[in-house]
Amino acid sequence: MSDVGFILVDKPQGWTSHDVVAKIRKHTGGKVGHAGTLDPMATGLLVLALGKATRLLRFIQGQPKEYVATAVFGVATDSLDADGAVLGREPLPVSEADVRAVMERFEGRILQVPPMISARKIEGKRLYALAREGKVVEREPRPVEIYHLALIELAPGSYPEVTFEVRCGTGTYVRTLADDIARSLGGRAHLSALRRTKNGSLSVESAHIVEAVVASAEAGALDQLVVPPSVALGDLAEATVDPELLRAVRNGATVPVTILQGELPDESYVRMLDGNGDLLGVYRVVGRTAKPEVVLA
Repeated sequence: MSDVGFILVDKPQGWTSHDVVAKIRKHTGGKVGHAGTLDPMATGLLVLALGKATRLLRFIQGQPKEYVATAVFGVATDSLDADGAVLGREPLPVSEADVRAVMERFEGRILQVPPMISARKIEGKRLYALAREGKVVEREPRPVEIYHLALIELAPGSYPEVTFEVRCGTGTYVRTLADDIARSLGGRAHLSALRRTKNGSLSVESAHIVEAVVASAEAGALDQLVVPPSVALGDLAEATVDPELLRAVRNGATVPVTILQGELPDESYVRMLDGNGDLLGVYRVVGRTAKPEVVLA
C-alpha cells in the first residue's frame, strides 16, 4: 500500500469529518488527515491525505470549493442548518427574481460573521463550546471570497426552498451565506442540505464511498484508489527539475527562479517534479529564487 497520497471520499450525511478520518486510519494504520471540515449534515467531497502527504494538505485546503446547497427561507435555527434548534418561523414568500437580485450583491469579496456553532476560536475557546454553555459572544466580520453564486431552483411557498450553487474561497460558511441572503430579503434561513462538489480541480465525481475505501484497504488494494501528490496538487504551477538539480531540490535547497517554466508571480507555489512526474516537493517563488515549503524527502 502506498503510504503517501490522497484519497477522495464522498462523505455520508451524519458523519463528522473526524469520523471519516478515524475510520480510514483504523484500516490503514498510518497517519491520515483531511483538507477541510464538512459539517455532519453535509455530504460530498472530503479530501484525505495519507502519511507524508498530510504535510501537503494546506495547498489543497487553500483552493476554492464548490457546493450545491438548499436553504429553507423563513425558518431560523441556532446552528443555521437543519441540525440546530428552531429559533423562529416567519413566512418569507420571495420570488426567483427577488433571490437572484440579492445574490448578485454577494458575489466578490464580502464580510461574514462566523456562526456561534462553529470551530472558530475566540480567546482560545471554540465557538461551539461557548454556545453549549449558552453564551453568545461578539464575532468580528471576516473577509471571504465568493467567486460564483447562482440560483438553481426555488420551490415557492410561505417557506420557500431555495437551491443554489456557490464557488467560494477557504473559510466561507455557506450556511451563513444562506442566512445573510435571507436577511437581505427581510427574513432568516437555514440550510436543509449541503453537498461539496469540488475542491479546486478535485471533484466528488471521482470520490469513493467510505465502505469502498475500507473494502479496498482490507483487500490490500488501497493503492488503486490513491491519487498521487503530483496529481492531487494539480492546481499549482509545475516545474520539472533537471537531473543536475535533483539532489539540491530533494535536500530542500533554494534554487534560481530561472529553472521554472515561464514567469510566475511572487509568492506563487510550484510543484517540483522529477523526470517521472513524481512530486519532489512544493516551492514558493520569492523574488529571483524559489524556496522550499514542503520537501517529500
